[in-house]
Amino acid sequence: MGTTPPRVSATAAALELIEFLKQKHGSLMFHQSGGCCDGSAANCYLPGEITIGGGDVYLGDIGGCPFYIGKSQYEYWKHTQLIIDVIDAQGGGTFSLVGPEGKAFHTRSRVFSEAELVELNLAG
Repeated sequence: MGTTPPRVSATAAALELIEFLKQKHGSLMFHQSGGCCDGSAANCYLPGEITIGGGDVYLGDIGGCPFYIGKSQYEYWKHTQLIIDVIDAQGGGTFSLVGPEGKAFHTRSRVFSEAELVELNLAG
């Protein structure tokens, strides 16, 4: 058996920004939003700023911070690995802690290979 691939990962730029935010704010968490006024985005929050419940799926950690996604969005993206990156995003309109920094977390994805999907199914 191979190594089970992570369902969510982060680029070096995202990890650097996460570390900056942790130094500034302390513990963090992420939630992949499902749309609405902010579009679909990986938003960064302080623990407790949003409620995580039965309608959310834990994908793993990035930068030592838990990452969640809503069940319906997970069903749509479960065959892909989410890759969290950073883009420049001047101006408001974001619910994420990163908004005032002039940056935004940006979600990219790649489809898991057949072998990776087998590993993921074995891992539950």
